[in-house]
Amino acid sequence: MTNPPLDVPAAWERVDLPTAGVVMVIGAPDTGKSAFARYLYRRLCHASRRVAFLDGDPGQSTLGPPSTVTLALGKSGDDSFPPAEKSWRRFVQAISPRGHMLPLLVSAARLIQQVQEQGAQIIVYDTTGFVDPMQGGLNLKLAKIELLRPTSILAIQRDQELEPLLVALRRQRNLRLVELRPSIAIRPRDVQTRQAHRASQFARYLASSQTVTVDWSQLAVLPAPRFAFHQLVALEDQDGFALGLGSVQSADMRAKQVTLLTPLSLLDRVRALRLGDLTLDPKTFRDQPLRET
Repeated sequence: MTNPPLDVPAAWERVDLPTAGVVMVIGAPDTGKSAFARYLYRRLCHASRRVAFLDGDPGQSTLGPPSTVTLALGKSGDDSFPPAEKSWRRFVQAISPRGHMLPLLVSAARLIQQVQEQGAQIIVYDTTGFVDPMQGGLNLKLAKIELLRPTSILAIQRDQELEPLLVALRRQRNLRLVELRPSIAIRPRDVQTRQAHRASQFARYLASSQTVTVDWSQLAVLPAPRFAFHQLVALEDQDGFALGLGSVQSADMRAKQVTLLTPLSLLDRVRALRLGDLTLDPKTFRDQPLRET
């Protein structure tokens, strides 16, 4: 994976590096949040720490296909991106937190617990750009903070979009809050550009897919075996981590079999199927909501 050159503001370079724990990067869309998170990850790697990166945005994901959140652990002293040692992935069933806040919270907590057990000293958490208070965005950020107990929060704010949250965070003495301005090099992306980006990611992920038939009689099907044509499905291991994604081609309810188009060829570790709330167009790979959520 290659990333475009980053015009790093001087204020970003002056940020003191955190030393441990979860480091949460928050900001609205088009503020350079993800670019700063990657920049911070590389700086931490240069400090010879065991660093992990949590790509927490299922709509504009960096490390995995859309609809997933992925955590990758880097090798000590290696600042290459994406992190190269090991990774884990969770399927959140959609490309937006709207209607899927609980899966997003659970996924973040499970991934962070997993990588901490693997010896990660610092986790850079690139959160979603969902901050609209009228839709619950700031409440979601607050819930993440209360659940994950980050040691540092780095907030990138263009106007006053984060102010209702930051007012409360400034008063918490056990939390390091750093407030930053966006890079002037960041260019806004409209809805169509973001959808086209997701489509290209889905197309790349499914490029090597083959058709496989899964017998679900001995598997958990979550939330229930109600399959739809072209529905996105995750094939999960016993710990709830996504081994791969697939698109439903057909389902035989009597035989308890579903045929999927998926790049996952080995099914021996699959213990559950988790159904998504979106479908993929098989020609354009554009996503559509399966139902209103």
